[in-house]
Amino acid sequence: MSAAPWVRTTPDKPLFHDRREAGRILARRLKTLVADSNVIVLALPRGGVPVGFEVAHALHADLDVFIVRKLGVPGHEELAMGALASGGVRVLNHAIVQQFEISPAVIDYLTAREQREIERREVLYREGRPPLPIEQRMVIVVDDGLATGATMLAAARALRKRRPKQIMVAVPVASRESCEDFGRHVDQIVCAATPEPFYAVGACYEDFSQITDAEVRELLERSARERVT
Repeated sequence: MSAAPWVRTTPDKPLFHDRREAGRILARRLKTLVADSNVIVLALPRGGVPVGFEVAHALHADLDVFIVRKLGVPGHEELAMGALASGGVRVLNHAIVQQFEISPAVIDYLTAREQREIERREVLYREGRPPLPIEQRMVIVVDDGLATGATMLAAARALRKRRPKQIMVAVPVASRESCEDFGRHVDQIVCAATPEPFYAVGACYEDFSQITDAEVRELLERSARERVT
């Protein structure tokens, strides 16, 4: 496992205007690191899709989505006790599970609910198209940032089962600890910035408004048209 160098900053204002700008900045870093021509960019919806669109455009790569859903603590849904990825791979934070005394029945109920949402989004975003193949290809997994890394870890473990040639995680911003730790789970990680102190991914963006399902579909369609052209 290897970790790419990252930039450590202490910004007094947001690092990026929006996700599209963050994607262009990340893409400039990746163009110096990625030599493989058989590349596919997998964006985590929804926030990772505008970032992934810019990365795929710069690298002349295919763009697809890889859906991961957070498993939130009941009553504290913003706190992740784990994550579920396409393919049914589940990652749990056992310390959180024990701290909040969450029963296996509750975990299974939430897992089933989020699995239904994953399946719904698979159909919605691709509009009937099958997932793009990733076997023996270099896969770049992109999101708008990396905080705890639970959802990204679920994605990486699920993708390993599909036998890619290499898995690289690329994000515009991350906490230093997450960036360092995640290098153990993938072949390479690229974090364009690791601000100190790190409060939240959203604090690094001037515009961190929610991405709609319609925007996800539109960017996927635009990327596919560009590749055909």
